Amino acid sequence: MVITGRVPILVLVGIVPVVALGSFGGAWAVGTLAVWVALVALLVLLDLVAAPSPRGVRIERELPAAVRLGEPAPATLLVANPGGRRLRGVLRDAWQPSAGATPTRWPLDLPGGERRAFRATLVPVRRGERRTEQVTLRSLGPLGLAARQVTLRVPGAIRVLPPFNSRRHLPSRLARLRELDGRTLLQVRGQGTEFDSLREYVRGDDVRSIDWRATARNPALPDAGQRLMVRTWRPERDRRVVVVVDSGRTAAGRIADEPRLDTAFESTLLLTALATRAGDRVDLLVWDRRVRARVHAAAPADVLHRMVDAMAPIDPELLETDWSGVPAQVRALTSQRALVVLLTSLEGAGSARSLLGMLPQLTTRHVVVIASVTDPAVVGMTGERRDLDETYLAAAAERTLLDTQRIAAAATRLGAQVVTAPPADLPPALADRYLSLKAAGRL
Repeated sequence: MVITGRVPILVLVGIVPVVALGSFGGAWAVGTLAVWVALVALLVLLDLVAAPSPRGVRIERELPAAVRLGEPAPATLLVANPGGRRLRGVLRDAWQPSAGATPTRWPLDLPGGERRAFRATLVPVRRGERRTEQVTLRSLGPLGLAARQVTLRVPGAIRVLPPFNSRRHLPSRLARLRELDGRTLLQVRGQGTEFDSLREYVRGDDVRSIDWRATARNPALPDAGQRLMVRTWRPERDRRVVVVVDSGRTAAGRIADEPRLDTAFESTLLLTALATRAGDRVDLLVWDRRVRARVHAAAPADVLHRMVDAMAPIDPELLETDWSGVPAQVRALTSQRALVVLLTSLEGAGSARSLLGMLPQLTTRHVVVIASVTDPAVVGMTGERRDLDETYLAAAAERTLLDTQRIAAAATRLGAQVVTAPPADLPPALADRYLSLKAAGRL
């Protein structure tokens, strides 16, 4: 049972004249007030009895299976009234706040034997499974004084995938990849190991690419003399790329209002889309002290779909990452020489000690790139020194940056390459490093 706001208003309507007469009437006024309250209570009871029961209402959901983070998605409730009485009241859907549902309440006016749709829009603010379990129905009586209320179990869920906002950088990187692959008029060739073709030497070509045997076989022109022939190379294909995403404690930090883990996922998706177009195979490992997600041996057309589906439910674990188990996991994914990309944080010597101790096991066999997001706010603090508090903050920021540089230098000495950038710039920076390794024939 639920009483509406009309009940206290109705009680006040009777109290006002009784109070006005109370100074004259005394006991009569008290008796009149008691009669009035009893009458209101009787009206509430009669209204409650007259209200249609909401328990027979049938409710179904219509939801999309998945939506990208930040994009709108429709959510529909189909409410059917199988009874013969008209149902008036309120309908409320109990979505999680992070689902971003609007609206969550609707006025209900449903004739008997009819079914109507109530539509909401979901704009999720977090990845993962966004759920709702219950729908509450409130059926008002004819007078609008009381209502019957019931909560029905109508479960629903929608999977919120990573947004992949970095895909806007893909066309420009694919254009550079086509240049490396020799499919544009520029004829820019990567220094790979797969021989592609011979062509005539032009100014600016690497003299080490001159093929002297082909030059000797090429007849000289009367006016131009002997024509030098150079070999061109096609960047290697069918190479292995293993992306290891750190989901430990440091991945929970928010930089530019985005968790480090989400930035790592964005970088992974852009790199995967680019490497797949280049003919390479990409595997994913999300790791802290156990395997949180693994995508292995996926078909090129299916790898991105499998990755975003695996990434969706993962949240950082508030524990220190155990890097000692990563080499064994990489060996389980591939026995070939590969590009191993480690997406983690380089801030803090304590958390990086395990990473640096593990690196030689990877760099002796693989090409290793460490990608780490930097905080623009920390860089900005170093220039603000107008008072004592800002000076202390600037000193702490400088210390953080020096620690990061020292860890990056140690990783470089151990044979790894380091890419650092703010959240919006890290995905394209990592893609550019992949292209430079491709062009240099390092893969």
